[in-house]
Amino acid sequence: MSMIAQAKPNWLKAPIPQGEKYTWILEQRKKQQLATVCEEARCPNLGECWSSGTATFMVMGDTCTRACRFCNVKTNHHPPELDQQEPEKLAATLQSMGLSYVVLTTVDRDDLPDQGAEHIKLCIETVQSQNPELLIEILMPDFRGEESLIATVARAEPAVLAHNVETVARLQKRVRDRRAGYEQSLKVLRYAKTVNPFLYTKSSLMLGLGETEGEVEQAMEHLVEAGVSFLTLGQYLKPRVGFLDVVEYIHPDQFLAYKEMADRIGFLHTASGPLVRSSYKASEVFVQGLLKRGL
Repeated sequence: MSMIAQAKPNWLKAPIPQGEKYTWILEQRKKQQLATVCEEARCPNLGECWSSGTATFMVMGDTCTRACRFCNVKTNHHPPELDQQEPEKLAATLQSMGLSYVVLTTVDRDDLPDQGAEHIKLCIETVQSQNPELLIEILMPDFRGEESLIATVARAEPAVLAHNVETVARLQKRVRDRRAGYEQSLKVLRYAKTVNPFLYTKSSLMLGLGETEGEVEQAMEHLVEAGVSFLTLGQYLKPRVGFLDVVEYIHPDQFLAYKEMADRIGFLHTASGPLVRSSYKASEVFVQGLLKRGL
């Protein structure tokens, strides 16, 4: 039996993208043939972030080998070959933008022998070498839990290493690709900290998929136990027909309650709200976390 679509509440309305900064980033992205997760995932914050000069670039192309039921990114068992010039293109674009903080995210590339770990490492190192003051956050794949590949990216020493569990344990099989999993994602986050104990790690949960408050609390506890420093919580929005339906639109007051819960459980900083996404105001999350620690 299909669900009756719910009307989006007023608190989920986002402004139409516009402005000089937005136009400039769009032109640079097209010129360098780069991909942004902002566009591919149809992020509701695209206008706000791009207008302020911030964007999240997606490396290894715009086509993923996974087929998660919440994600709008294109999927194919055999995506195009990696662009070997991508690290240099990315570094040059970011240098011209003059940012202090950038988020790099990736598709999954299960078709590659190393699932793209070396390419991701090269992107981080090339960007860093040409932008020494730039802080880099990488939102990386799970590499099917292969420790050597997790270590490859962790040793590139990004400012923040992020990997999303996406949803609570009970809903994993319904929401994510069969090659992903709750315990596997926790292992990624846990093992990254053993490779580099001083690394800040981050994860994200989508809400409104039918999870309970107790399940969200349990997921928070598991993430803190895995050494995760930063957490983001946002409303799941159905990208288009064929994807998972929204079970519930979570009220902003409940997001505030979840933030207070996360603070009690022990995250350095939590961004929680209907339109929050994993890279939303990432630099603010990072800085606020450091301030909370007193650094």
